[in-house]
Amino acid sequence: MSEHLSPAAIFQMSWVVRDLEDAAIRWNRSMGLGPFLVNRHIAISDPVYRGNPGPVDFSTAIAQAGPIQIELVQQHDDQPSCYRDSVAPGAEAMHHVATMAEDFEAELARYTDQGFEIASSGSFAGVRFCYVDTRGAFGHMVEILEHGKAITAFFSAIRKAADDWDGDRSTLLREL
Repeated sequence: MSEHLSPAAIFQMSWVVRDLEDAAIRWNRSMGLGPFLVNRHIAISDPVYRGNPGPVDFSTAIAQAGPIQIELVQQHDDQPSCYRDSVAPGAEAMHHVATMAEDFEAELARYTDQGFEIASSGSFAGVRFCYVDTRGAFGHMVEILEHGKAITAFFSAIRKAADDWDGDRSTLLREL
């Protein structure tokens, strides 16, 4: 990933799914993607949903597809969340595209200055993130991630896993 990122540098597309394993198998069978790196029950620090404390139990599986990552998100609980704002329990749909910001606050202000609301925010492993509710303009949300060494290293590991993968479906899902 480049050290200089434009505000519109989309590097990830994300879908809310019913079941991570099943969705990963479907993506592999139809698109040949793999492996998916799985992060279960992600611990979010200071989770906020629509301006109030908003913890949610979810897991992700991410694979590299050329220059774009495919992220699958499974919500495990019935809490209100940015995922449930657009994808009902039991349904599957595209949820967001993700960008990485060198200046997190400036990128967030760029959206809020246009009238977009912050649906959810917090941090994981020291990386700040937020979901901006751009559904009215694009039909999906935008996730902003704070650029830094930890997140860059994680995303480099996803790319390396894809580059090194031999296609063996027994290693399609790799737990983090």
